[in-house]
Amino acid sequence: MARIVGVHGVGKQRLGSKTLLKDWEPALADGLDRAGGPQLAPGELHMAFYGDLFRPAGHTLAVGDPMFTAGDVDEAEAELLMAWWAQAARVDPGVPPPGGDTLVRSPRAVQTALTVLQHSRFFGGLSLRALVFDLKQVRRYLTDEDLRVAARKKVEEAIGPDTRVVVAHSLGSVVAYEALCAREGHGVRALVTLGSPLGMRMVVDRLRPGPETWPGTASWTNVVDEGDVVAAVKDLSLFFGTGVVGKVVHNGSHAHDATLYLTAKETGEAVAEGLA
Repeated sequence: MARIVGVHGVGKQRLGSKTLLKDWEPALADGLDRAGGPQLAPGELHMAFYGDLFRPAGHTLAVGDPMFTAGDVDEAEAELLMAWWAQAARVDPGVPPPGGDTLVRSPRAVQTALTVLQHSRFFGGLSLRALVFDLKQVRRYLTDEDLRVAARKKVEEAIGPDTRVVVAHSLGSVVAYEALCAREGHGVRALVTLGSPLGMRMVVDRLRPGPETWPGTASWTNVVDEGDVVAAVKDLSLFFGTGVVGKVVHNGSHAHDATLYLTAKETGEAVAEGLA
């Protein structure tokens, strides 16, 4: 089994473990090089892939994500959407903050939030359809028990007796946290979370187990970009205790990009520590 397991984030439903590995492997190798860490050997990184659980079944003449609109955003998704909007306004001067009339999660407020975020620096590359689909992936993982168990099982099965480091991005950090907590006696030494939403109230309130549980690793490093809207709460030690070490990196205009997080020296240092 691989010594390092990677866990991807949202929006990867049309990819696969091998496709993701082509991006993650050289990026992590660069991060280790920058940190003066060990060379990444072939087969040392394995991707735990759960994105297929979110992929809609194909059917004639309509393959792809569902044609979501603002009217398809439910109350839980609206809560996350408003949190993203508030955080985007803090880090992007071009994004107006939510006003008093938009703090109520009404259909009009949802439409306004989606429109604002589509024109923001952070979400500018996403269509409305894709943005709503990402919202639904986060909500479904937190509220759909069957899907949650299936996603967590894929991560648990990827962690073998030789696995020493788990590197998890975005929603993958939530799945990885719960999988590690559920797997007693694992040999993972280091959890490295990248652009994690684990500190957002919608997420932390729905974790199983809650943040009072440590994931069983010797170290936990949370790497975050100040401009990463998904990782709205940068300091995870507020919820998970002072054992979580926070590192701030600068990914430029693509603040949430997994490969940019992986090439960072800080990520390489955290992974090297777990492999030592």
